Amino acid sequence: MLEACLGQAQDLADFVSYGSDAVISKTLLDKPTGTLTLFAFDAGQGLSEHTSPYDAVVQVLDGKAIITINGQDMEVITGQLIVMPANVPHALAAKEPFKMLLTMIR
Repeated sequence: MLEACLGQAQDLADFVSYGSDAVISKTLLDKPTGTLTLFAFDAGQGLSEHTSPYDAVVQVLDGKAIITINGQDMEVITGQLIVMPANVPHALAAKEPFKMLLTMIR
């Protein structure tokens, strides 16, 4: 999928579509050093609290969500970036249709 970006700019939000009452994900890159995954959450969808052994960077491509990190809620909107530290509990709740790029750094 990243081949479409070689030598030309692309709108990442166009690479993943919303699904009714669904969470859709598309892996763009999976390497030993990390992954790039696009997500599209319908309003009301999310990810339950979990941890990851790696830092994770969320870049908001569209919409609004609440990301909870170690019990603290933070609203994120289009254009913002947030880092979820390794081994710290985090969760996500989409307040409206929401798209993000998740970069896992190993």
